[in-house]
Amino acid sequence: ESRPHRDVLRSENIRLVPVAELSGLRVGPKLLQYVLKVLVQSVQLLYTFLRIDQPSYILLQNPPGLPSIAVAWVAGLWWGSKLIIDWHNYGYSIMSLSHGRSHPLVLIAKWYEKLFGRLSDYNLCVTDAMKKDLWVNFKIKAVTLYDRPASYFKETPLDLQHSLFMKLAQDYEPFRPRAVSPGADRSAFTQRDGSSGSVLKARGRPALLISSTSWTEDEDFSVLLRALEDYERFIEEGAELPALVCVITGKGPLKDYYNGLIQKLHLKHIQICTPWLEAEDYPLLLGSADLGVCLHKSSSGLDLPMKVVDMFGCCLPVCAIHFECLHELVKHNENGLIFRDSQELAKQLKMLFLDFPSLEGKLHRFRENLRESRQLRWDQSWDQTVLPLLGSRE
Repeated sequence: ESRPHRDVLRSENIRLVPVAELSGLRVGPKLLQYVLKVLVQSVQLLYTFLRIDQPSYILLQNPPGLPSIAVAWVAGLWWGSKLIIDWHNYGYSIMSLSHGRSHPLVLIAKWYEKLFGRLSDYNLCVTDAMKKDLWVNFKIKAVTLYDRPASYFKETPLDLQHSLFMKLAQDYEPFRPRAVSPGADRSAFTQRDGSSGSVLKARGRPALLISSTSWTEDEDFSVLLRALEDYERFIEEGAELPALVCVITGKGPLKDYYNGLIQKLHLKHIQICTPWLEAEDYPLLLGSADLGVCLHKSSSGLDLPMKVVDMFGCCLPVCAIHFECLHELVKHNENGLIFRDSQELAKQLKMLFLDFPSLEGKLHRFRENLRESRQLRWDQSWDQTVLPLLGSRE
């Protein structure tokens, strides 16, 4: 729903082929609407596929896989192309969040993914747990390719931080300084020295907490809101904690619902905003933040949150909610903390921010551990894992 990153738009090797948004199918029972939507999308996708140049490979991310897996397989048969499915999760498990696991649509979606998933030539997946599950339950042999951050996810220099904060301050109150002096070049977090022109962190600045979401059922943001209420209570009770600016980015169906909950909160020391960022601004904001929070709870228990991968690329420590295979990414007490409920998250926020903005304590140690880890980037991981797989079968 946003303009792609400029590196994608400028690439001579990438051609974007848009698919028209479907509308006007909201007639009759919901089941009929869904069936019609799938049928129309199938025709639409196949028509789009057959208009592009013949590919050697079709690389498809699942989910969403209905109807794209079947359509891609048919197109591959037509061209003689090889189909690669990149399993990030299961579509049927996401559907089960709103319909329940025994709903006929969910059962049909599971059968569909199992049948057409087996017809692929290669399979990639994002965790070892998913690799095992694909083999045990689907008899699909996959290779684990962990998500890695793109090269532009990195720590943001102070000059760029200041430019970003000043830009966001035009539209969002939390980025504006509490006290404004005429002609002052400052945000809530940074200020430019009038004589030297250098950028400094503002004195008494709030801590910047960031989370991102697609505002769907697999992320319960009331957990974060309750933790922020507890954090506010800690301050009221005398704890020496910094004020917080909590930024939650993204678009999705439940955004209005949670914005309604946010408006009902009465917080004196915490400001919350929910902006929609340009593709270029999102990594800059991650690289400027003090702590990331992830509330993604996998519908299958087998995928990992890409938002944490991007945060780690920016050397941003994370507090993440527990689920089955999260340990494959977040190492508790090493690059972040894992919590199970709002109370545990609130205690972690208190512990991490007690010495803010000191360069001592766990928050700084987590950041240093991320800096020293020298994580692989996406292109390096692809070259090491996928290219040998393709080359061995040519």
